Amino acid sequence: MPLRLAYMGTPDFAVPALLALIDAGHEIAAVYSQPPRPAGRGHKLQPSPVQRAAEERGLPVRHPVTLRTPETQAEFAALGLDAAVVAAYGLILPRPVLDAPRLGCFNIHASLLPRWRGAAPIHRAILEGDAETGVTIMRMEAGLDTGPMLLAERVAIGPQTATPELHDALAALGARLIVPAIADVAGGRAVETPQPEQGVTYAAKIGPEDGRIAWADAAVVDRQVRALTPKPGAWFEHAGERIKVLAAAPVAGRGEPGTVLDDQLTVACGQGAIRLVRLQRPGKAPVAARDLLNGFPIPPGTRFGMV
Repeated sequence: MPLRLAYMGTPDFAVPALLALIDAGHEIAAVYSQPPRPAGRGHKLQPSPVQRAAEERGLPVRHPVTLRTPETQAEFAALGLDAAVVAAYGLILPRPVLDAPRLGCFNIHASLLPRWRGAAPIHRAILEGDAETGVTIMRMEAGLDTGPMLLAERVAIGPQTATPELHDALAALGARLIVPAIADVAGGRAVETPQPEQGVTYAAKIGPEDGRIAWADAAVVDRQVRALTPKPGAWFEHAGERIKVLAAAPVAGRGEPGTVLDDQLTVACGQGAIRLVRLQRPGKAPVAARDLLNGFPIPPGTRFGMV
């Protein structure tokens, strides 16, 4: 049975679920997304990926800077919604908004709750070396990602899994799960399971300092690179430059942490060693390590700064 929905999302992660709900025949009364932001060399305002996808399909888009004003809440309530679906929207939904749809508000969250509540669950799962993650469809309530769970499905994190591929896999999974989850709610078949009280972790927003390489453990550096590529990137400082590491591989090697061991840009860590495979200097294009070394020599014995 088609439902009258609001869809609330902003980045690429949220686009597949919007399209899945449209393809399932639901009526999207309004799409909410973050306002256009300056981007590119000209700093021209660019709409979010969700806004672009919605406008391509003729859907009305709203981008309030807050949902806490009485006017914005009244406009939301006036939509006469059956439900709202939220995916990486970027604004907190206050109680009047949560209570407005007839069936409630439902979130597509990129983790296996209660692990990694919060803003950056994909990055944190890789950074911490989790063996698996997944998507949870949950009913939203006032707490941060605390609501009861409707559906969840697991995805393995392999030794070479990086954020871009995991992001795309979870986005596709969220799109696949939200359609039956909403159908179960509408049909009275949904089973809502409270989240366990044990195992709660919070995925704090990722900042540039999360990418600073400390050369303490090759496995940790490897996870930093895989988790933080392409943005904000794992990085180290050398010759007055902040150099991003876009690909790396743990290898055998010993030496003082932060010391370049050979002409292949293998760097010793406190535990093991890491070979830097692909790098990017400020204002330059990404290049393979050998190409970087051709114009920017880093001889064996060089020691990068420590934290």
